Amino acid sequence: MSQHTTTSAAPRANVKALMGDIITTISWRDIANRYFGKSASWLYHKMDGIDGNGGKGGFTEQETVEFKNALIDLSDRLRAAADRI
Repeated sequence: MSQHTTTSAAPRANVKALMGDIITTISWRDIANRYFGKSASWLYHKMDGIDGNGGKGGFTEQETVEFKNALIDLSDRLRAAADRI
């Protein structure tokens, strides 16, 4: 996995809106399981700004970094697959 990191003072509440045109293309179930060891519903709730108890919360700062790294790793894997063609 890539080790790109970022720091952010405020947690991201509605990450789903930032996913734009890729929201229906990516297997969020795979991302949730592979990178977080969680269910797809957990990830969907986090992207919608909902914590594990149904309240407001979204991603913590650490989860935001982990999510960004997961997307970077996925993009690296896609690029490697394309390069093999």
